[in-house]
Amino acid sequence: MKPIRLGKWQGLGNDYLIVDEWTLPRALTSASIGLLCDRHLGLGSDGILLNCRPTGAVPGAIARMRIFNPDGSEPEMCGNGIRMFARYLRASGATSESEFTVETAAGPIRPAVIADDRVRVDMGLARFVSSSVAPEAGRTSGLYEGPAEGEIVDALLKANGESRRFTFVDVGNPHCVLRVDDPDSCDVARMGSAIEHHCLFPNRVNVQFARLETDGSVRMRVWERGVGETRASGTGATAVGAAFARLGLATSPITVHLPGGDLSIEAEGAAEGSAALRVHMTGPAEEVFTAELSEEILQQLGWS
Repeated sequence: MKPIRLGKWQGLGNDYLIVDEWTLPRALTSASIGLLCDRHLGLGSDGILLNCRPTGAVPGAIARMRIFNPDGSEPEMCGNGIRMFARYLRASGATSESEFTVETAAGPIRPAVIADDRVRVDMGLARFVSSSVAPEAGRTSGLYEGPAEGEIVDALLKANGESRRFTFVDVGNPHCVLRVDDPDSCDVARMGSAIEHHCLFPNRVNVQFARLETDGSVRMRVWERGVGETRASGTGATAVGAAFARLGLATSPITVHLPGGDLSIEAEGAAEGSAALRVHMTGPAEEVFTAELSEEILQQLGWS
């Protein structure tokens, strides 16, 4: 059996394992994903990025990125992950181009490696309406005050006995952006978990706790769907930048401060025929190590 190697990468402290799908002896399962991501028993990470052959559905795509949370769930998109994935493709020799197309569950994404450790990503359109929101369920339960259809901007939801103003943003995956007085004092675990599983979001949701700073930047913390609180989220920062631009509170480009570091978010004018914003995200991605799995862990994974 050939050795199985995984790379570990991080972006602002949000870390992922990256592996080529064709090197695995069998498909990933919830159990194998959980073990690999375990910080005590496995390699430790916030998730796994699986490098797959493109399906052909996206013209010109050089690779397909699948994302797995430690609980085995598969989100549509990961902003930090796509930066790591882009640098991984360059480092592994999959491409020598600086800009290329990657196929994802959220559609085609075009990252551009602009410096040794920085990547600028065209994140597509940020929308404020989505089929993954169930306004009627929220209104019926008395836990949501906002429009029954269309955009959900500066609406009100109730969770854990508290009422919060929020804006919904879809950037390929769903986000609930809360405006708060102080992200540092928020009980992110308690409120984040409650909103993730709120009846308004039948497919669950990522939750951002954000505050506008006096210099026009935004400070935030993030609760990731299927993961918990992380040091950074690229799609979360993108959603926050789009929300604050849509509300007229911040001007593009917006510096978003996360516990792991800063990202720059560009949110430009409404797309033709809609209020969606075209968004770009720029930030770092760094390689941590490459590991070869031991016989012992291969046995635990059922791969030997």
